[in-house]
Amino acid sequence: MRFTTVSSLFVIATFAALPASADLREDAMDMFKPLPSTIPSVQDNPITADKIDLGKALFFDPRMSASGVFSCNSCHNLATGGDDNLETSIGHGWQKGPRNSPTVLNAVFNEAQFWDGRAPDLAAQAKGPVQAGVEMANTPDNVIATLKSMQDYVDWFAASFPDESDPITFDNFAKAIEAYEATLITPAPFDAWLNGDEAALNETELAGLSLFMDKGCVSCHAGINVGGEGYYPFGLIEKPGADILPEGDVGRFAVTETADDEYVFRAAPLRNIAVTAPYFHSGKVWDLKTAVVIMGQSQLGEDINDEEADQIVAFLQTLTGEVPEVVYPILPAETSATPRPSGQIIQN
Repeated sequence: MRFTTVSSLFVIATFAALPASADLREDAMDMFKPLPSTIPSVQDNPITADKIDLGKALFFDPRMSASGVFSCNSCHNLATGGDDNLETSIGHGWQKGPRNSPTVLNAVFNEAQFWDGRAPDLAAQAKGPVQAGVEMANTPDNVIATLKSMQDYVDWFAASFPDESDPITFDNFAKAIEAYEATLITPAPFDAWLNGDEAALNETELAGLSLFMDKGCVSCHAGINVGGEGYYPFGLIEKPGADILPEGDVGRFAVTETADDEYVFRAAPLRNIAVTAPYFHSGKVWDLKTAVVIMGQSQLGEDINDEEADQIVAFLQTLTGEVPEVVYPILPAETSATPRPSGQIIQN
C-alpha cells in the first residue's frame, strides 16, 4: 500500500509539473529557434562537398598569412570553442589586436560578422583578417599567387567552381571558407529541449531559462544563435567602467559615423558561451557568472543575486554543443613558385 501511495504521488507530481514545462517551452519557442539538422544555405554561394573541403584546407592553411604563421584557425581554434581564449588576438609581428575574437561556431546564423557588424556575411568576414595588418597582413594578390603555385589548390578550385574559367579569385577564396564555416554547427541540450526532450534540461537549468526570459536578457539574446542579431549600446542603463568598456573603442560608430552608434555593438551570440571566455568585445572578464551580473546591471538595471546568477549560468551551459569532428587536413606542398613568407618583425 505504501508503494502504491508513493507511486501515485509521483505520477500526480509529474503531471502537475508538465503544464509549467509546456508553457515555458511554448514561450521559449516564440523567442528562440533550435539549430537545423542540415547545413544551412548561404546567399549567392551554393555549398558543395568540394567547396567545403577546399574551405577547410584554406581555414587551416597558415600560408594564407604573409608570415606563413597564422591561419583562420589561429584566432578561431576549433579545439577551444572556435575562438582563441585570449583577451584580444595576437597577429602579425606578435601585435595585439583591439578586440576579443568571437567564436566561429554557428557564426553562419549571425545577421552580420564582427562586433561592429561591418561584414554582412562570412565570406566578407573571411577577407578582413587576411588583409588586416594586425592580423594576417597579406594581400589578395599574394594569396592568389600562393594558391596558383600549388597544383592541388588549382584542381580543388576548379572542382569547387566548375563554371568559371579562372576560379582562383579572392572572392572564391572567401566563398570556400564560408562554405566550410557553415558546417560548424553545434547542436546542444537546449536544442533537444526545444525539440521536445523533457529530460534534456534539469530544474536548475529551466529556472535559469525562465529568469533569462523574465528579466529581459532575451530582448537582445534571442533567435537561433541566442544573440548575434541587432545592435545595442553597451551600458544601456549603466555604463561600465573603462576597465570593461575601453573609451577608445566606439563600436559601430566607426562603421556608420552616426552619433547614436557610439559604444554600440552587435549582441553577442551566446551559443558555446561557457567555453569561450574571456567575455565582451574587450575580453576583460574571464568569469561567466561575473559577466552575467555585469550585463544585468549595465543593460537591464537589474541586481542579479547569487542564486539567480548561478541559475542563469546553468542555462547558458546548456548552449554548449557538440562540435563536428575535425580531421586536420593535409595541405598541398609549396613549390618554387610559392611566395616566401615575410617573417615576423616585431614592431617597436
